[in-house]
Amino acid sequence: MRSTMMDYPLTLVRFLERAGRYFPDTEIVSRMPDKSLHRESYGDFYRRARALAAALTRAGLKKGDRVATLMWNHYAHLEAYFGVPVSAGVLHTLNLRLHPQEIAYIVNHAEDRFLIVDDILLPLYEQFRSQVNFERVIVVRLTGNPTPDGFDDYEKFIAPGGDAFTYPTIDEKDPLGMCYTSGTTGKPLGVVYSHRSTVLHAMNVGLADAIGTPSGTTYLTLVPMFHVNAWGAPYINTALGIKQVFPGPYYDAESILDLMEREQVGLAAGVPTLWMGVLQALEREPKRWRLLPGLTLVVGGSAAPEAMMRAFDRLGITLLHAWGMTETSPMGTVSRLKPKLEKLGEDQRYAIRVKQGLPALLVELRVMANDKEVPPDDQTMGEIEVRGPFISGGYYKTAPSPEKFSPDGWLRTGDIAVVDAEGYVKIVDRSKDVIKSGGEWISSLDLENFLMGHPAVAEAAVIAVPHPKWDERPLAVIVLKPGQSATPEQLAEFLRPKVPKWWLPDAYVFTDAIPRGSTGKFLKSRLRDLYGKGAPSAAGKAG
Repeated sequence: MRSTMMDYPLTLVRFLERAGRYFPDTEIVSRMPDKSLHRESYGDFYRRARALAAALTRAGLKKGDRVATLMWNHYAHLEAYFGVPVSAGVLHTLNLRLHPQEIAYIVNHAEDRFLIVDDILLPLYEQFRSQVNFERVIVVRLTGNPTPDGFDDYEKFIAPGGDAFTYPTIDEKDPLGMCYTSGTTGKPLGVVYSHRSTVLHAMNVGLADAIGTPSGTTYLTLVPMFHVNAWGAPYINTALGIKQVFPGPYYDAESILDLMEREQVGLAAGVPTLWMGVLQALEREPKRWRLLPGLTLVVGGSAAPEAMMRAFDRLGITLLHAWGMTETSPMGTVSRLKPKLEKLGEDQRYAIRVKQGLPALLVELRVMANDKEVPPDDQTMGEIEVRGPFISGGYYKTAPSPEKFSPDGWLRTGDIAVVDAEGYVKIVDRSKDVIKSGGEWISSLDLENFLMGHPAVAEAAVIAVPHPKWDERPLAVIVLKPGQSATPEQLAEFLRPKVPKWWLPDAYVFTDAIPRGSTGKFLKSRLRDLYGKGAPSAAGKAG
């Protein structure tokens, strides 16, 4: 017996057509380099995305050809998000925060044919231009300055329009886009997304029990569009006709809050370090900003401190925890309370909300140690492994590795976690960051989050340093809030009731800033280079 259902391919064409037909008047707002706001409608976007697809086809793009983008978050990047895939090309977003040589490696490894680049990023392109070989470079003139000789002007490139464009035949398993991992422990690895995986992931993001974007909400896309599809937001927001707001190159707290107030944003997503800056700005001038009541901020990339979640709650803003990675498209878990857990006491609810949450629909997740699933006791640590229809099963032009995939095909994430009886996952560390002291594991993330709960601490990062007796011991790197002070002894006393005594850092380093990687996460590899042999003599000790 066979089903009677239609064989209907899940491709991005369906999303684009839906947006153009049903939401032609919805706005797309972009902050430009001069801080003015560019506005276009979904009707404009629909025509321009199809015009880009037609232009790429005229330029000789063949099915599966890679089109790289070196762009900030704005309307033209959204057009590329759709125009490239519906032309049967593969959108390859380049991380503009990487070193130019690393960008060149990624371009060459991906074998990109075309590049679409912001004019304000041409100086960056010039730093690796001699190391790559694009057939055509198409420049988006955000500043209004003329396009340099030898490049295509984006507006002229798409000017003939796409009214007569006919979509090529696209199978739902055809590649849609690709993104490279950060490469912190080796060469970056390419993850290739399919139309099917992207559509399923986007629909998953839109579920009420996941991120959820109600009709009428305005969404501020702060996750860089060069990083893992901006967490899928541009795709599902377009399909649902959600008003989208893009920050351009401005990620400071003042610019973010200004956009939120001007456009009455109801939902936004970003990494904890970004929200820390926003929180500090709000606490300095709590009456200055008139934000939309019920504003929700999705936080991912690394764990958010409970103190930050409580502080936002006091301001009437909800912080929603999620977890994922490049290989998971990226949404893997979301921490929403089950209805029965809403009845718990306040502290119990926070203890669950700060966890990374339950696996997203269609994501299978297990926590493994010594080739066995750990018990759901909220204590036993193991590595998260996942599988599902939008989880990568390999890497582009890279042989499978047992370090990355289990013998039965699950993705080994490198994240160390515990799981409770309700199924909520709490990440306690990256496998490379967990501190192994005297044969026991210490969670650097837990220590960081507790330290950032101290009223004087703005940021905290904890790393392992060698110890002659215990193998490794924790060292805390601290950034204090402006005008605040704290001693190592005071920080140790603050931690003492919260963690086992043997978890207490052996030393504290006070600094003006903690180095960050290309996606805003703390760059612990740099901290290990600086302090890997122990704290400098100027650092404080406490015990």
